[in-house]
Amino acid sequence: MTLPATIAALQAEADTRRWLERAVIGLNLCPFAKAVHVKGQIHYAVYEPAEETDLMEALLAQARDLVALDAAVRDTTLLIAPNALPDFLDFNDFTARAERRLARAGFDGVLQLASFHPRFQFAGTEADDIGNATNRAPYPTLHLLREDSVSRAVEAFPGAEAIFERNIDTLEELGAQGWAELDVGPGSAKP
Repeated sequence: MTLPATIAALQAEADTRRWLERAVIGLNLCPFAKAVHVKGQIHYAVYEPAEETDLMEALLAQARDLVALDAAVRDTTLLIAPNALPDFLDFNDFTARAERRLARAGFDGVLQLASFHPRFQFAGTEADDIGNATNRAPYPTLHLLREDSVSRAVEAFPGAEAIFERNIDTLEELGAQGWAELDVGPGSAKP
């Protein structure tokens, strides 16, 4: 499914790329991201409506498009929704529904869904806890990953189970000021 490329969509994609390069890759929050980024295997799609009405169908279309292509061409997809689901709890509920819908559509064991949100908050943390930044992106973002690629990456990366704890340590060391200085929020990049 091809979504229109308006100025706002181009800005959302540019901001997301900047976040990926500066935070995710720059801080090594995901040791698997750099390779697919460098090889151009990340697909960025932007869902612009404020209503979530067609977001599920857009996600399913992106999932179909992803599995239809060879991983060497497209290994992962980021579906960015800059105007939808601004409330994190609503986004979290949507993500749970999306996981069930992807499974019913036959993607269980084929794709994983990860989620990022500007107000992401892990259970049991305070909203301003810097550790929440591990899953904070400029906009609500749904990340489709191939199960096979994730499995290969985890096998190749010693200590993959410790990534989360290492990320928390990295962000605590960086602090809120350091995170702010990364300048990875909305409107920070040039489209």
